Amino acid sequence: MPTPTTLELLWGTGQRPKRGPKPALSLERIVAEAVALADAEGLANLSMQRLAERLGFTKMSLYRYVPGKAELVALMLDTALGAPPELSAGEEASENDWRDLLRVWCETIYARFSAHPWSMEVSVGLRPVGPNEVAWMESALGALAGTGLTAAERLDTIVLLTGHARSLAQQVRLADADEFEKQIAAQFAEMVAAAADRYPAAVAAFAEGGAAAGGDGALKFGIERILDGLAVLIARRG
Repeated sequence: MPTPTTLELLWGTGQRPKRGPKPALSLERIVAEAVALADAEGLANLSMQRLAERLGFTKMSLYRYVPGKAELVALMLDTALGAPPELSAGEEASENDWRDLLRVWCETIYARFSAHPWSMEVSVGLRPVGPNEVAWMESALGALAGTGLTAAERLDTIVLLTGHARSLAQQVRLADADEFEKQIAAQFAEMVAAAADRYPAAVAAFAEGGAAAGGDGALKFGIERILDGLAVLIARRG
């Protein structure tokens, strides 16, 4: 039986198992355990041998389901991203519904990146893309339908929102998101206390009460500014 490709594994188009008793191991179980291992210890500590030990099987048993670590990581990413949020403008659709939909979209993908930090490492560059990742794209494109933006502009919007979510998730990955901005402000104040006369604007900005409003302040601010820019472009097209 030929070894399935990454795309065949992602999209379920490879050869199906033969009929018979349900096997003790499955591709879904392998992927789920790999995600749990990467979440707990990082992608660098994931190996086929380590994964097999956690599952209670031999390493060779895993290769019956997935050819190697590269293919496994592709499956892990699609599983970790999961399905996109249900976006619906409802019956009373307004001209600004796209804003609400994209806001939820971006906040949700930020949450997925934060829950699975390793996913940010493997979701860039040229690579096979799975059905969940395509569903995220479909969801955002659907939210922008009827806005007058070109296809290229709608795709670039996805890049902008994803990049913003990824950037913030990377910054807070080693800290509690709710405390991140407060920690940054406190650390900065300590560093420049002896040189406040050289950096008065920076010191004043961090000293201001709103500068440490919470870990998701920068996320929400960035989302709204991206959406503001889109609103200007959409209005111009209208």
